[in-house]
Amino acid sequence: MLKSEFFRYIINGLVATAAHYCTLNINVLLFKFESIGVANLLAACVGITASFIGSRYFVYQEHTNSFVSQLARFSMLYMSIALLHGSFLYIWSDMYHLSYNVGFLIATVFQVLLSYFGNKILVFKNAI
Repeated sequence: MLKSEFFRYIINGLVATAAHYCTLNINVLLFKFESIGVANLLAACVGITASFIGSRYFVYQEHTNSFVSQLARFSMLYMSIALLHGSFLYIWSDMYHLSYNVGFLIATVFQVLLSYFGNKILVFKNAI
């Protein structure tokens, strides 16, 4: 099963999402952040770092682009995704006072789709 790129992507995504979600809960419950949106943006940095490391070394093993090129493209892609994720949670939780747990789940579904195709097409493609 580990030969399947998509299966490895799912494993990496679960690990990165767990890191993101655990950090979000630590920010909200332990550090008492008042803004869920801000707490989520900081937590996203942890999840993004875990995702890049896993993507580069575990998921997309056939890449040929340099580390610096991949890091730059990955950073741009994930900054965009993190801003969308954080903005959604800000609106969902801070403005509408809905459960951040449900909002996190909804935003993560969209994040998975954007990141899989973005990584495959833009970040971890073979150099031309």
